[in-house]
Amino acid sequence: MTAIALQPRVHPAVEGGLQLEVTNVSRQTESIVSITMAAPEGGRLPSYVPGSHLVVQWGNGVNAYSLTGSGNAPSEYSISVLRVGEGAGGSLAMHRLCVGDRVYVARPRSAFAPASTATHHLLVAAGIGITPVLSHARAAVERGSTATMIYVHRPDAGAHVAEARELLGPGLTALVECTDRGSFQNVLAEALITQPVGTHLYVCGPVVFMDAVLEEARGHGWSSARLHSEAFGAAELDAGEPFTVHLARSGVRLEVPAGVSLLETLETAGQSIPNMCRKGICGECVLPVLRGAPQHRDLYLSEQEKAANTTMMCCVSRSNDPELELDL
Repeated sequence: MTAIALQPRVHPAVEGGLQLEVTNVSRQTESIVSITMAAPEGGRLPSYVPGSHLVVQWGNGVNAYSLTGSGNAPSEYSISVLRVGEGAGGSLAMHRLCVGDRVYVARPRSAFAPASTATHHLLVAAGIGITPVLSHARAAVERGSTATMIYVHRPDAGAHVAEARELLGPGLTALVECTDRGSFQNVLAEALITQPVGTHLYVCGPVVFMDAVLEEARGHGWSSARLHSEAFGAAELDAGEPFTVHLARSGVRLEVPAGVSLLETLETAGQSIPNMCRKGICGECVLPVLRGAPQHRDLYLSEQEKAANTTMMCCVSRSNDPELELDL
């Protein structure tokens, strides 16, 4: 099949990145496809921290996907993409990729790295959330560390199950698969009270799933320092209240109506704001706040960063005050 010509315009999110060629496309489940990419001329690609994501531009779409490899001296990058029919179309385009197609990618970045002080890793994933968790598992095995994975998926709809089984093996101390809520709750409760000292927990999946896992862990005495999470999808947000934003450097005042994001308002006014997910997850659209109290609705900033009120994610966050002043 003839490769589709590379689009001439590079999105700002992938500027300074790499041009890769699709070398393999394989179906994990009915709705999840794995895509492997390598440099057209071959050779080693930049290494990355386990749990890293890769920003991919294909066609007009740009989105971030978790890498499933260990990150150690890779010659290829592999991601898995869930087809989301009601989304913006990016996942549908990714599912149409073929061997030989070329894409732009940014260099890998991580907001979900393993803790260097962990003596054991408890990995918890739901659905497509297995992708960064699988990266953690591969890295742990390569380093000679120990890891336990709990993977929740619908019957016969688990992605990367065979790979996880081969990596960790079956059993209560390695890979535990759960296909219903009751079994998962029992397995998680048991895991939270039987982990060795020094264990860190990593969870990835839908927001509601992660919140439940983290809440139960805290209930069993796990400190926040031992809990790590990465979201796949933001919660539905209400329209919010209207507010005014003052751009300090340009002296412009803009009205942000209810139901319209600050990011959209800034873009309409001609401001160029780096962004990717537009869901408060990736951290690309962070802006410095000079005055006012942001209404933080993102999943990226830490609780300490939110309390400081010096930055905000303009794609989802709004203002608790009638006016907000930004360093723009």
